Amino acid sequence: MHAPVRGGPPPKSSAPFAATGLDRRRFLIVAGGALAWSALRPYAAWASRAGAALPPLQVWTVPDEAPADDLDRARAMIGAAVLAPSHWNAQPWRFEVDGATVRLLADARRALPVTDPDQRAMRLSLGAALENLLVACRAWGLRPAVTYHPPDDPGGAIAEVAWSAGGASRDRALYAAIPERRTNRHAYDGRGLYAENRAALTAQIGADLRLHWIDDRPALHSIADLAFEAVRDQILDHRAETECRAWMRLGDDESLRHGDGISIDAFELGGPAKWFASRYFDPDSWLLGEGAGSMAKHVRDGVRSAGALALLTALPRRPDLWVPAGQAYERMALTATGLGIAMQPIDTPLERSAPRAELVRRFGAEGEEPLLFMRLGHARRPDPSPRRSIALVASLRKA
Repeated sequence: MHAPVRGGPPPKSSAPFAATGLDRRRFLIVAGGALAWSALRPYAAWASRAGAALPPLQVWTVPDEAPADDLDRARAMIGAAVLAPSHWNAQPWRFEVDGATVRLLADARRALPVTDPDQRAMRLSLGAALENLLVACRAWGLRPAVTYHPPDDPGGAIAEVAWSAGGASRDRALYAAIPERRTNRHAYDGRGLYAENRAALTAQIGADLRLHWIDDRPALHSIADLAFEAVRDQILDHRAETECRAWMRLGDDESLRHGDGISIDAFELGGPAKWFASRYFDPDSWLLGEGAGSMAKHVRDGVRSAGALALLTALPRRPDLWVPAGQAYERMALTATGLGIAMQPIDTPLERSAPRAELVRRFGAEGEEPLLFMRLGHARRPDPSPRRSIALVASLRKA
């Protein structure tokens, strides 16, 4: 923070003071240049690789009608599925197609074992992808049948979806929202949610799940402070920050080069936290404390700007509910998109034991398992984040 300038111009300096000021200025220029080069060096490396081919990315579109061929239809379903949200945009999914059947599997290489040791967030992400696939089926007038695999499936299988013709077209509004849905990290404008809109969102939550709400401003601000502490502590945790930093992209160019992760631009951090992000969020950097403070403040301000907060829980702890909970969240997110409501899950308070317990207490959800904490409100719509293409996540075989 710079101190405010008060009064008129400073008095003229004597010659010796001016000479000292000149030396200091030169020192700051040299030091600043060195720091800037250190921070911008990755960008120079990207420039040298500008001619390298980017991975194929999935476009944010879905076809109006189902393709006629089973293989093309499965490909289109997967195209809808990969537009689902995922923890750190890790996209932890794989798909196997065999005729009129799609098998959804977890990609263990995309797990985050430090911040998500029980793979709760991963299974929620997989549930969201599954729901997009089912919404596409129903919108096209197909009749999907889902077989869920147990959480400890040795092959990482999550679910199988088979479909047949002859169903009525349903979920067209949700289907239209799939390419429009965004995880919105912008500042919200503080406006609350209409009661009927909140009811429409709550209606997407199925049996054995609960959705708790907070929109009281003092309570909301108190939870914002809790989020601040959780984010700061996690960034200062070397193991957790090392893992998360691997999914942070230092610009949109790097996001496109990887096809996954979250761009630093998406966080809308300002000043040094954005300019020197490669150092501010490096777990071995002496600037990490500055990065922790900047990101924690950004999250706190974001929570304070929300119109409402929500906590999705299960009663009681049941890992077999995590995939259905991800499905429920995606239906909620698609419904919110159609209503013009911005949403953002905030994972960090649930990834650390003390803030998780306190969050449960403040929402009045004692005895329930917290699955997703999110903020909702109204904000300008962000750009879409990249998704790896169908060719990178699916193997397809005709029956």
